[in-house]
Amino acid sequence: MIHGYCPPARFLPYLSWTEVAALPDRANTVIVLPTGSIEQHGPHLPCAVDTVISAGVVGHALARLPAQVPAFALPPITYGKSEEHLHFPGTFTLDGDALYQTVVQVAESAYRSGFRKFLIVNGHGGQPQVMEMAARELRLRHGDYIVVPHSTWRLPHVAGRYLSEREKKLAMHAGHAETAIMMALAPDTVHMERAVTNYPPEFPSRLLSPDGRPACAWSARDFGPSGIIGDPLPATREQGDAILDSLAASWARAIAELHAARWPAREQETWGLGHHRGHIQQQP
Repeated sequence: MIHGYCPPARFLPYLSWTEVAALPDRANTVIVLPTGSIEQHGPHLPCAVDTVISAGVVGHALARLPAQVPAFALPPITYGKSEEHLHFPGTFTLDGDALYQTVVQVAESAYRSGFRKFLIVNGHGGQPQVMEMAARELRLRHGDYIVVPHSTWRLPHVAGRYLSEREKKLAMHAGHAETAIMMALAPDTVHMERAVTNYPPEFPSRLLSPDGRPACAWSARDFGPSGIIGDPLPATREQGDAILDSLAASWARAIAELHAARWPAREQETWGLGHHRGHIQQQP
């Protein structure tokens, strides 16, 4: 079945339309959309890493959510904006407009179903701006809609306990933390015998990049043929279990707080955003 890591009772598509219509207080029920990508993650990890992590963390968070907090997950948006990895076989990418329109239209469907709180848990670092743009348009269209775009890894977690200082500073892709949590979520897909260490060169301008991370646009092949940007070698299953548990606890708390949150609603504007490519259109 398609619920994946999510408890079936917390998976919105398993309800009938009459059950959705009968849900009490839909306006404060939190609908959670995991988003990820299908893109290369080095020779030792599957291409589904970002989707597995976002869906896995959401599922584990919902499993520990108190029963009195109404929240449901949607199936993840599996494909993402992954052009920076398109030189590697196995990467499937949408362009930014296709992803933007997909997120907006899924969220519009939730709104039409009576929901007014929509949480995007994004697992791919190449597309947070798309999620933020979609959330802003939805707010402008609907003055009573609370749309929160957030990244899977931005809530408190314990990964930093295990990472070297160099890893914290320069790792970006398929490194220690991602490898460890994949050992917890999908251990059969991790092949450590293929893992290698690979860091990017530090960016030469300290004004533009105080931490040495690339300040310029980049593609994954700029840093070598492996596709790895970091050091996955120290990762263990025990570390992954701890990281997953800490992320799930943080996200369960965040979902509960969003359910309880109240945000000012406003009257519909006399103007709105067009539904194609974000163009502003004057209303008659």
